[in-house]
Amino acid sequence: MPDDYAPAAGEALEEARKLLAAGRPFHAHEVLEARWKTGPAEERELWQGLAQICVGLTHIQRGNLAGAAALLTRGSARLGAYGSTRPYGLDLRALAVEADAITAVLDEGNADAGSAVSAILARLTPGE
Repeated sequence: MPDDYAPAAGEALEEARKLLAAGRPFHAHEVLEARWKTGPAEERELWQGLAQICVGLTHIQRGNLAGAAALLTRGSARLGAYGSTRPYGLDLRALAVEADAITAVLDEGNADAGSAVSAILARLTPGE
């Protein structure tokens, strides 16, 4: 990412979705991190939580299950702090629950990066 990349919220979400769909969660993290660093202060927890979940997915791809569980848990906690609000149409509660479910599977010693990325991507899509 260029140092001066400052995506708008919608742009960051759209690009992150495309990158996740392509199996590139680390790159999705980079986009979300850019938004976290350049967006409004009151949204930092949102963008940081989303970025941490994407880094967790990256750790699954790389076989670092402990690191994945740690980042997914941190990201889920940040999103959980939003309660039932739906910024940008995102169901953050469902996204946090999905991250926690992936962590539970990892705790059992199982890891399927493709399934994990698909599950998060499905929840990163705005609901009705």
